[in-house]
Amino acid sequence: MEPEQIPQLIAEIALADPRVRREDRTERRAQALMWAGILADVPYDFAVTAAHQHYAKSTWPILPADIATRWAATVADRLGRHTGTFEPLQHPELNPDDELGDAFVAALKAERHAVATGQQPPNELRAITSGPAAEVVEKRIASLGAYMPPSVREALAQNQPEARRTPYLGLAVPCPHCRAAAGQRCTIPASGRRMPHPHPSRVDAAQGAAA
Repeated sequence: MEPEQIPQLIAEIALADPRVRREDRTERRAQALMWAGILADVPYDFAVTAAHQHYAKSTWPILPADIATRWAATVADRLGRHTGTFEPLQHPELNPDDELGDAFVAALKAERHAVATGQQPPNELRAITSGPAAEVVEKRIASLGAYMPPSVREALAQNQPEARRTPYLGLAVPCPHCRAAAGQRCTIPASGRRMPHPHPSRVDAAQGAAA
């Protein structure tokens, strides 16, 4: 809010609550300066609406902190629902892989400011998986190919049965690390909490015994 809008705001609020406006000229000037500093980031229309909401439920004089608090909560809610993810079709000039570039950072800041001030709605999660950008995202993912190389997939497939059997094999012998008895799960010595998998030394001992 611009400083010159403060007297107009106070005058409008005074129509509902004359107690808000100072009568002394010096006090009115000091009041305007104080309100201007507190409400510097608050849009004028929001401040008026906040005053309406305040007096709809309260008979106490409104303070600039009441308006600033409402604005901070509104901004936090908007940014909390905003994913911070660009719509590719809206920013064709940006490289999505250059997240440290000046242009990318400037556009991101401008977008967050627009969301915070209500100039554009938050880009929520559903906006990522729907709308015109969804097809672009799907094509980009498809162009990346398989996430796991075939050689790694084959190696895991060969060792998968042994990987599933190893944790249970480790329970066949006592644990040399935490002293858990055969058939009982290993524990963390410091806390005594049971572990989902046996200690590596116990697995080695069980494999040696099985061999």
